[in-house]
Amino acid sequence: MQAKWDTQSRLLLIVYGLFACANACSGTFVNVFLWKLKPDYALIGWFALVQQLSLGAVFMFGGKWVKEYNKMNCLRLGIIFAGVFYAVVLLLGKQAIHWIWLLGLLLGAAMGAFWLAFNVVYFEVTDANNRDRFNGWVGLIGSASTMVAPWLAGLLIASFGEKGYTFMFTASLVIFSCGVVLSFWLKKRPPGQAYVWRIPLKLWLDRTSPWHITFWALAAQGLRDGAYSFLISLLVFVATTNELKVGNYTLISSIAALLSYYAVGRWLKWNYRANGMIVGAMAMALAIIPLFVRVDYYYLIVFGIGMALTSPLFIIPMTSVTFDLMGQSEQAVNHRVELTVLREFGLLAGRMVSIVAFILIMSWSTRTETVVLFLAVIGCMPVISALMMRKLVRQHN
Repeated sequence: MQAKWDTQSRLLLIVYGLFACANACSGTFVNVFLWKLKPDYALIGWFALVQQLSLGAVFMFGGKWVKEYNKMNCLRLGIIFAGVFYAVVLLLGKQAIHWIWLLGLLLGAAMGAFWLAFNVVYFEVTDANNRDRFNGWVGLIGSASTMVAPWLAGLLIASFGEKGYTFMFTASLVIFSCGVVLSFWLKKRPPGQAYVWRIPLKLWLDRTSPWHITFWALAAQGLRDGAYSFLISLLVFVATTNELKVGNYTLISSIAALLSYYAVGRWLKWNYRANGMIVGAMAMALAIIPLFVRVDYYYLIVFGIGMALTSPLFIIPMTSVTFDLMGQSEQAVNHRVELTVLREFGLLAGRMVSIVAFILIMSWSTRTETVVLFLAVIGCMPVISALMMRKLVRQHN
């Protein structure tokens, strides 16, 4: 299946950019907002865990809808749910801490609906020849959004105090609304064949299938992503008690990520993907070293820059090769939605183990040194992913 880098591809990137910008604007500070209401690591962990459970449920039961009916409506529903989440946070205000389960379910459903549809459409509008380039642009746009939006949000909060959170969540709501409107220019994708529920489980259990090893490699990646997705910005706030510094941290690290995504997306050749993944994963693991010296703002910035510069070497090839597996045969293409669900369940399994481990460890010790040690251990997991995927990456070169 040959997919062109056409107007639909560019429009999909713009919709993604709006979604990423709105999430970056408020998503960076949602956990900080909750932490200020109740400084409890375990509670933040539960909020993240409920999100993953909700996201997994949407992927499990939404696959049939996306494949047999209208995947564009699923994409829009994800954006709408995200907007509703921030509207509810605005309405609840300081009472939001008492509705942590509802908020987690709502945000997880939003992420699940959006990413389920986005990943399927992304596969349909790209092919093996331009997938690395598309991934590079996704990373570039995500980095640009994370660079500007949280920094502006930090300025708002620094300038207006608690009212800054209201302005920030309102801005996200407006951006999500723009994303919904723009999504109507995305063409309706033709429905596929009947959704086959047993495919994900069958391929996971089949040791001769490349998806068996891919599932476990994705789970190892998810072990890192689960806690890293919410803990880093929270750690910056705990160390500084200053939202503006959280915004500055994301600005600086995102500039580094933007440059790295551009360079890797532009110049990383297929025949270097396997080695690039391993080098990137090892460098990501080593980036934590500054935090063993001291956990303060400046050492966190060094850590953030290190992570930002090295992670694209791992993420771009890892993402590309899993989607290349979906296009390796006509049968795989026909089951791309089921394979998207299987891919997400691999990541989900790792994320949930990571978050549960974090909750258990925080019930034992909440010392900063414990948090750093936990981040160091799960930060090594992408090395396992890269080693598992090395053979598959070379086969697809």
